[in-house]
Amino acid sequence: MKSINIFCFGFGQVAKGFIKKLIIENYNITLTTTSRNKSSKENFKGINHNSYLFDGNKFDNNLLVELKKADHILVSIPPEKQEDLVVKNFSEFIENSNVKWITYLSSTSVYGDHKGVWVNENSKTEPTSFKGISRLKAENSWLSLQMSKNLPVQIFRLSGIYSNEKNILVRLKLGTAKLINKKDHYFSRIHVEDITNILCKSLLKFKSGEIYNLADDKPSSSEDITLYGAKLLNIKNIKKIEINEIESEMLKNFYKDSKKVSNQKIKDYFGYNFKFPTYVEGLNYIRDNII
Repeated sequence: MKSINIFCFGFGQVAKGFIKKLIIENYNITLTTTSRNKSSKENFKGINHNSYLFDGNKFDNNLLVELKKADHILVSIPPEKQEDLVVKNFSEFIENSNVKWITYLSSTSVYGDHKGVWVNENSKTEPTSFKGISRLKAENSWLSLQMSKNLPVQIFRLSGIYSNEKNILVRLKLGTAKLINKKDHYFSRIHVEDITNILCKSLLKFKSGEIYNLADDKPSSSEDITLYGAKLLNIKNIKKIEINEIESEMLKNFYKDSKKVSNQKIKDYFGYNFKFPTYVEGLNYIRDNII
């Protein structure tokens, strides 16, 4: 049986999905996680583990013992004040650990606005949003650590994530989905299962210092996806609003950027075939099997 001692900074949907995938793949898993809540003993899918307090300003010192033992580290917590919190607080401990795989989950927001054209890992990174600027600075801090200390670091730039639980079909059923009127606005997305499948592949085929886009095959407009979801659920008369009517600052920033994110590198390097190549397969599966 394959064994893994993994330390997860943050334990959200991607990290949890990854652990589920490792269970399916019959790994013997030693797990440690962090949380903004006080330290506690937890059980996830039958795995007893410690969840340690780490809120950016303070952390439970006991986590340092487990961090030094870890051979794999997954970082999914966002930067704060444009600093990566793991590099800021734990770089010296990680340098002196036995880690052989560090994955930093970034975002395709680092590319900024490319007027709807295709971007790949070699494209210019000119982020327009605070989130994108922060993510790019965090990436650079990890790459700097990788080069100066010869640490095994890879970066995955994630597109918009949807899952069986969080998706446009759920929002349509709740009545919270809206059509945003913006012509030729393209963005990419990926189902969380495809993210976790690729993470699992990278355990066996790892190259330090590399950056990969994680996106499916079909960049599309938000309107296209919403209308397709509505068709699946036979929902009509969705409220349409103009860009200047958006109240959420995060959503406003989202609509500033238009780009199509290429996934060719992960297909070529990992030999990966998507479970959900586009939102069509993803939403059809969710409608037929989940909701």
